[in-house]
This record gives sequence, structure tokens and C-alpha cells, in this order.
Amino acid sequence: MPRLPHILRLLQAPVKYTVIPKARISSKPAKSPTSAMDQAVGMSVIIAGFMVPAGWVLSHLESYKRSSAA
Repeated sequence: MPRLPHILRLLQAPVKYTVIPKARISSKPAKSPTSAMDQAVGMSVIIAGFMVPAGWVLSHLESYKRSSAA
């Protein structure tokens, strides 16, 4: 076996000494609590943003199949 640990150390050397800058992340509590109505509106918008385009594609799936078969 040709010194496998030595080869692995050579492969790990560039990863070991890579300098990664520290992220400046900080978090604070919200200045005002989010009401249930705000949360409901936000969730509705997010769900509609995903579901409406997906529903449109699924409703037009047959026309996509016909146009790609031609």
C-alpha cells in the first residue's frame, strides 16, 4: 500500500489553510410583534406565489404535449 495517509494529507492541505472571512451576522428581536393577520397575509402571498404558476403549467400541460410532439 503506497502510503495512503500521506496522499490524503496532501489533498487536504489546500482546504486546511484556506482563510474564510467571518460573516458579520447579528440578529435582534422584532421592534413590534407580527400580528396574526400579518402572518396570514404573508403566508397567503407566499403560497399563491408558488401555487398559481404551478397550477397554470398543469392546466396547460396537454397543449405543451401537443406542441412538443409536432
